[in-house]
Amino acid sequence: MTLSRNLLFTAAGAVALAGCARDGEIVIDQGVGITAVRSVCPAVGVPDYTGDITLFRSGGGRTVADLDVTAALTNLRSTCNDTGARVYSEASFDVLARRADTRGARRVELPFFATVLRGGSAVQTKRIGTVVIDFADGQERARGTGKAGAFVERSEATLPEDIRERITRKRKAGDPDAALDPLADPQVRAAVNRATFELLVGFQLTEQQLAYNATR
Repeated sequence: MTLSRNLLFTAAGAVALAGCARDGEIVIDQGVGITAVRSVCPAVGVPDYTGDITLFRSGGGRTVADLDVTAALTNLRSTCNDTGARVYSEASFDVLARRADTRGARRVELPFFATVLRGGSAVQTKRIGTVVIDFADGQERARGTGKAGAFVERSEATLPEDIRERITRKRKAGDPDAALDPLADPQVRAAVNRATFELLVGFQLTEQQLAYNATR
């Protein structure tokens, strides 16, 4: 499957992340109850339709009776080291798998991708990895783990000072722009998009597997 098809299903340009502020994050507070938090650390997520994979037995059938192995990517968690000039973000996750035929020991290798996206659409890097699932004889369910990491230049993930000032400037209730969202300004929005990165993780699916996930 091409990366562009993978990313068609991800939410484009989520520029503000709700949460509690930490050092290095911008708190957008307009004095009228609008608050959001933005960090230099990439947001981590799974694009739609790429968190599951289904393998069928050979023969071309696509019914329940033809199922071989099904697996789901779950428990995605991330860490971020933003202390240096290069921000390092790491995502780890579990893969829960189930097989239809439990006879014999079996090893299944499932491919996954890790992509850094900038501004909701511009691919910066893409890497392919493999999660190994080992089934013991007679075992129906098994678990594997995966990990992916990426670097982002702090200078590219940091907003220019004039944009930061426009976003974080305190507004009083009587100000003409008190109720206006600074992110509605095209110049501000474009700057925030350029400085926004995402680390996306999902199964590396074929076109047929992606279509199956999207229509089932």
